[in-house]
Amino acid sequence: MPLPFNRVQVRSNAQAAPSLPKTPLPGLRYLTNSGGAVPAETLGRIRALLPQARFFLMYGLTEAFRSTYLDPAEIDRRAGSIGKAIPETEILVLDANGRRCPPGAVGTLVHRGPTVALGYWNRPEETARVFREEGVWSGDLVRMDEDGYLWFAGRDDAMIKSSGYRISPTEVEEVLMASGRLASVAVIGVPDAAAGERVHAVAVAAAGAPRDPEPILARAAAELPAFMVPREIEYVDALPETPNGKVDYKRLKAERTPR
Repeated sequence: MPLPFNRVQVRSNAQAAPSLPKTPLPGLRYLTNSGGAVPAETLGRIRALLPQARFFLMYGLTEAFRSTYLDPAEIDRRAGSIGKAIPETEILVLDANGRRCPPGAVGTLVHRGPTVALGYWNRPEETARVFREEGVWSGDLVRMDEDGYLWFAGRDDAMIKSSGYRISPTEVEEVLMASGRLASVAVIGVPDAAAGERVHAVAVAAAGAPRDPEPILARAAAELPAFMVPREIEYVDALPETPNGKVDYKRLKAERTPR
């Protein structure tokens, strides 16, 4: 007996589903994501291939499952947003002192509601650090706009600190991916004697695309402030992943940090 719905998994690097453009999926009605943000360029390709499906962009925490979602009707108007809190959940944007950030200011996303875990198993110190009175502190930096929609800025421990600037790797990655020449990319900060850290991109070339960084960097220079443009793009065959299937930024950075 056929299932009443289709279920398909599409990895954000698009290489893990090479048959998707050739596979008819007329019964696929809903799509969602997990494990991280979907680059705008990838989202556009998926929506073009599956125009009948409604895409619910979601953000979540291991400690609380899902936290926010973006209604499909808002995707075009609010491209890049992670949406608003899921039902019965409150999402706060707090500064380091636990105060609410005003609209537009970057702070830590704090989740509170019935889906929050009780803590980490046999790790009381880390539990006390993350699970606080306000809720579970995600470690993710976000901003909220005047309409209450949230926008991801990056991991607090992944922000690049260069020449006095705090740079969101996610913002840089979005611009690099928009070139259409990359299958996936990770932006990290590597040690630099003058700037403290310099912006460095590690990328996998898109199928059929040359490993030529110049056009991509030229596009980035036209769209980003100079301090956010990577000094170089390092090409690799594949980005390392954590056991959860996310890009292993810590490994990338460790491998490029002199000991």
